[in-house]
Amino acid sequence: MDKFSRNKLKTHLLLPLIGVGVAFLSGCSTGSSRNEQASQETATAQTVQESVPTNNRPLAPTPDDTNFVVAVVNKVEPAVVQINTERTVRRQVPQIFNDPFYRRFFGQQVPVQPQQRVERGVGSGFVINPNGQILTNAHVVNNADTVTVSFSDGRTVEGKVLGQDTVTDVAVVQVPGNNLPTVELAKSEQVQPGQWAIAIGNPLGLQETVTVGVVSATDRSISDIGLSDSRVGYIQTDAAINPGNSGGPLLNARGQVIGVNTAIIQGAQGIGFAIPIDTAQRIAQQLITQGKVEHPFIGIQMLSLTPELKQRINSLPNSNVRVQADRGILIVRVVPGSPADTAGIRAGDVIQQINNQPVTTANAVQQLIEKSGVGANMQMQLQRNDRTLQVTVQPGPRPETTQ
Repeated sequence: MDKFSRNKLKTHLLLPLIGVGVAFLSGCSTGSSRNEQASQETATAQTVQESVPTNNRPLAPTPDDTNFVVAVVNKVEPAVVQINTERTVRRQVPQIFNDPFYRRFFGQQVPVQPQQRVERGVGSGFVINPNGQILTNAHVVNNADTVTVSFSDGRTVEGKVLGQDTVTDVAVVQVPGNNLPTVELAKSEQVQPGQWAIAIGNPLGLQETVTVGVVSATDRSISDIGLSDSRVGYIQTDAAINPGNSGGPLLNARGQVIGVNTAIIQGAQGIGFAIPIDTAQRIAQQLITQGKVEHPFIGIQMLSLTPELKQRINSLPNSNVRVQADRGILIVRVVPGSPADTAGIRAGDVIQQINNQPVTTANAVQQLIEKSGVGANMQMQLQRNDRTLQVTVQPGPRPETTQ
């Protein structure tokens, strides 16, 4: 906000106070008993003053005015940045307007050159390396022509996108600098529902905004928030998150980053989501070293097995599939030529364990595949009709067309 706007805002805020003052003065009496009334008012004011206990508290800040949130902000805010982006969007002239027949009617109103406009965006990020590497969301910098990074001390520098991963919505921006302030990272597995959560960012361009809440839940699946396949178990929080908070840190009470704020549910209040910092850090390191991320892929479509689903499958006429398991993950389809196909997995199989870990949700299977990495050996226990099978699946790189 510029100086003129601030002065104007102050004027608007002061007007109601002036009005109150005017109303108070206009209510005073103006008759011959003015001196007597003034004496009574003075005496009343003295009585009120004597009845109110004297407060000797100094006006200077004291430890009573601070709490753990203030300490977290003081610790982390220098490493939190605002990211402004610009991209030029070009719109081609429809081919139909090149037809002379239409030109006769529209004349000079028909544009002859491609139309273009500049789209601007704002988001947040935080420094993870003193040499200028900043973690943010992929959707903050996606297709940006220019990236500008602003620090809390007023410095503004040009940034370069080192890499972005749209599957997990993680990106890394590089800015020039040495010995930049950085954040401290927590461990995602230590995050618990009910613990304090502090968000710092730039909602709607309001730089260095702080909001406080709690962790509402952990390991929220993609189906819970209506997103596409992102292979992330999100942290849910009720700390206020708005457009512009994207890419900013979600912190614990010690000022450690537990997640990267990334999504909200439109129309809801107190429902925001963050990428766990362990996931974001792992993806960021691949982007820094390789410029891209290879996501493991085995080539299956799956559903969590329920009693209703089991009954429907077993009641299908002329089907060779008979589901005996009560719990697990039902394989609906196997992509031909995929790692799952090579390993001998079939539609109708029920995954019960991966690497000796029981699985009951499709989201859990996705996360285990993601953590395994490309080329790792994954041990799967399957139920096929009335038989129990052990297979080894070696995930390959996720095809670009599936992203």
